[in-house]
Amino acid sequence: MGAARRREQRLGDVRTDGTADLAADLAADLAADLAAAVSGGVRFDAAHRAMWSADASNYRRVPIGVVAPRDAADVEAALEVCRRHDVPVLPVGARTSIAGQAVNTAVVLDFRAHMNRVLDIDPEAGTARVQPGVVLDTLRDAARPHGLTFGPDPSTHSRCTLGGMIGNNACGSHSVAWGKTVDNTVSLDVLTYRGERLTAGPASTGDIPDRLRALGSRLAGEIRSSVPELTRRVSGYNLDSLVPGAFDLAKALVGTEGTCAVVTEATVRLVESPPARALAVLGFPDAYVAADHVMVVREHAPLTIEGMDAGLVAALRAHDPLERATEALPEGGGWLYVETGGATRREAEAAAAAVAAAMRSYGATSVVVGDPAAQKALWRIREDGAGILTRSPDGGEAWPGWEDAAVPPERFGAYLREFDRVLADHGRRGVYYGHFGDGCLHVRIDFDLLSRSGIANFRDFMEAAADLVVAHGGSLSGEHGDGTARAELLPRMYPPSIIEGFEEFKAVWDPDDRMNPGCLVRPAKLDDDLRVFVGMPSIADTPQLAFADDRGSFTRATRRCLGVGRCVTGSGGVMCPSYRATGEEMHSTRGRARLLFEMANGQVVGGGWDSPDVAEALDLCLSCKGCKRDCPVGVDMAAYKAEFLAQHWAGRRRPASHYSMGALPRWLGIVGRLPARLVDALNAAARGPLAAPAKRLAGIDPRRGIPPIARTSFARSAARRPLRAVRPARARRGRLLLWPDTFTDHFDPAIATDAVAVLEALGYAVELPPRAVCCGLTWKSTGQLDTARKVVARSLRTIRPWLTAGVPVVGLEPSCTAALRADAAELLPDDPDVALLADGVRTFAEVLARHADELPGLVTAPGGRALVQVHCHQHAELGVDADRTVMRALGIDAEVLDSGCCGLAGDFGFEDGHYDVSMACAERVLLPAVRAADADVAVLADGFSCRTQLRQAGTREPVHLAQLAARALGLHRGSSGPVSDR
Repeated sequence: MGAARRREQRLGDVRTDGTADLAADLAADLAADLAAAVSGGVRFDAAHRAMWSADASNYRRVPIGVVAPRDAADVEAALEVCRRHDVPVLPVGARTSIAGQAVNTAVVLDFRAHMNRVLDIDPEAGTARVQPGVVLDTLRDAARPHGLTFGPDPSTHSRCTLGGMIGNNACGSHSVAWGKTVDNTVSLDVLTYRGERLTAGPASTGDIPDRLRALGSRLAGEIRSSVPELTRRVSGYNLDSLVPGAFDLAKALVGTEGTCAVVTEATVRLVESPPARALAVLGFPDAYVAADHVMVVREHAPLTIEGMDAGLVAALRAHDPLERATEALPEGGGWLYVETGGATRREAEAAAAAVAAAMRSYGATSVVVGDPAAQKALWRIREDGAGILTRSPDGGEAWPGWEDAAVPPERFGAYLREFDRVLADHGRRGVYYGHFGDGCLHVRIDFDLLSRSGIANFRDFMEAAADLVVAHGGSLSGEHGDGTARAELLPRMYPPSIIEGFEEFKAVWDPDDRMNPGCLVRPAKLDDDLRVFVGMPSIADTPQLAFADDRGSFTRATRRCLGVGRCVTGSGGVMCPSYRATGEEMHSTRGRARLLFEMANGQVVGGGWDSPDVAEALDLCLSCKGCKRDCPVGVDMAAYKAEFLAQHWAGRRRPASHYSMGALPRWLGIVGRLPARLVDALNAAARGPLAAPAKRLAGIDPRRGIPPIARTSFARSAARRPLRAVRPARARRGRLLLWPDTFTDHFDPAIATDAVAVLEALGYAVELPPRAVCCGLTWKSTGQLDTARKVVARSLRTIRPWLTAGVPVVGLEPSCTAALRADAAELLPDDPDVALLADGVRTFAEVLARHADELPGLVTAPGGRALVQVHCHQHAELGVDADRTVMRALGIDAEVLDSGCCGLAGDFGFEDGHYDVSMACAERVLLPAVRAADADVAVLADGFSCRTQLRQAGTREPVHLAQLAARALGLHRGSSGPVSDR
């Protein structure tokens, strides 16, 4: 039997839906042989195959398995096993590729886990030696002390790897100054599928280099006449690096998308990084006019020239985390970001100001920004654009595909105008931005990938767009490579002789066609293996939550993750705490979203809502909601987890923690009616011999302490005392309804006492509901959605008089306040009181921030210093701007920690089996920062979970903003004070 026939039998037809597998016995033999030969991880389970089935493109191909080599010897061993079994191999980085080259029915080599180090920095030579899995920002951090950096900087710089950048010939915003990855690659140590080792560079010798030299000599004329001389030509192989006088085997390998050899080590060039940078943002009437002027701006030799159109800015302004940053943009309908550098901030700002002044004669508006924090905010607009544009506020979907074509920059304005006509001719809409200075356009288009007719329209558009780029002398890809999206179109850009040259180039390296087959050479069809395909889903799409942002569809929500990978970074923001603790893809937002997508699909992850793989992945989700804000497309894994738990446990006996901590407000309501002496007895029992069996019964980890319950709740204490509060008739500031959340009421009532004192001092009449109310969060987070709905509906009925009267509802616990503002609508989308509630809820800080000018005059004690731990739900739903304003007004010198989740996260850190991950989250930033702080520094943590984590970790006693405010104003009482309760 011939090799082709054997492959056909083993791999099946991978051109239909990308799900064909090796036969089970052959896959098991392959996995066993790899496990015996490789010291790194070998994962052939359904969950890992599902998670590696998609990158950041439209394509889906299920891999055979995933191998995480520890070193080059592991790579060599893995290739030997794959060669013996005659199976394909696909080396990958962070899998943020947009063209589909990072997915295939192959054995995936994942370098991020182990081969991720910077091996050497040589500041004299200006080079770095790295392993392929090293993250770009890690390299940049290592080079920074020497005043150096790696020039190419894609927007995924916080997670993309150097191996992936070499595979794609990545560029980034600074290519105007520092070129593409190919321009910054010195040499590559590689292994071929057949096990040949060589160091690729200008002086490489041996069989492979000699054959490629001959190829370059033979095709030199065609290469010079047919390969566009563009700074952003990324399409096809770099045959121009084979011609006589320019031969460089390393540069020829850059951009080969894993189709030729496996890179095990790279030496790359570093460039001098200006000590200071500034940003001139130029406004034009529209993006066309902005594109018309890039050649004028280039004359000023800036570091970068990026562009955006009005559609992107409109989308950003609808995306709450970035809305404020867009306010800094000058007037216009199209913008250019022009970055300049200098030895000092003044010098950099002067260069940016010179650009702005020169462009004023062309009618451009401008702002010049020198402050690093302000520049970072503006750059985040640009960097998050790709993800944000995949979803409109009403849940509409847009996709990559025609993502990054490039034309000569002098023709860019004309190209944009004609490109919009091609969009209109095909009934499509697209919002774009890009590297305008290099003539490179990024665009997300509202393709219909859910119907056969829509997919046919997708193909027609891609072919027309390719012809347009070629007509302008451009490249089908200007940054992200060809992959599946554009490789089929390469014959429209290159003549047959060059296409044949590509095939010969590939055959020299990989005569067996086992390296990422079907990519670049003999490519798959651009409309095959689309991951959003006709026929999905296999589960009934009748969610219990509203999923209003996804048009009521859970399966539509599972498509929200596009794979850009903001969740697989090591620092900054909140998401994803479990991934940062374990480093496992399964514990990232992306990994979980992939599993949920495959669960809904049903082809790889079986069992539907009963799937053990999905249950395992979601078990370590903290429901922190960090992804809802930090993810560019707003993936809300806390909501997905709640929906899954509701469906998964429907009609079954639930875990003990769901009945204990999930129903905590109910149990505390009972305890709250007990005499103080019985509460004391319960607290003593929680610290005594009965604690261990009680924890086992409740599903609580034995290492967790049970927080002491207040002897008298705040609400009960307030109801018992005679009223002496400011009456509504005498309140110069009007009425407020204080929401007595379960945690503040029963665990930390002194916080509410201080909050009331401060609010009354400001002239408000503070009132309480006549009976207990609850936001339903504990039930929602454990998937008990029916109960959560009933609890919220009952609470809304209780406070309806205040809502209809327009009285603000003030929350003290961030998680409960966020639930009232956002989660209630998911539980009760048709309840008219929910809209009133969302508009009427205020945080304590938001009320005080309205009096920021008045507060300094009321301060009687110095504010002091504070470390601030922001609750995850506050980060996601409420923000901290008001808190910062209030702390400044109170004279508090505050350091707001970029520490992410504290790790307790409601019931998560208490549940049996979660303790280690919970503490790993806290030990990442929060606890070390608190231990290092001076003794007089207050630790401010408004969230009860955060305070509990700090208390149980043995650090100093944390405080709430209400307590600091009361102390600053001389109002701190330390016990429940009088409150009016209408």
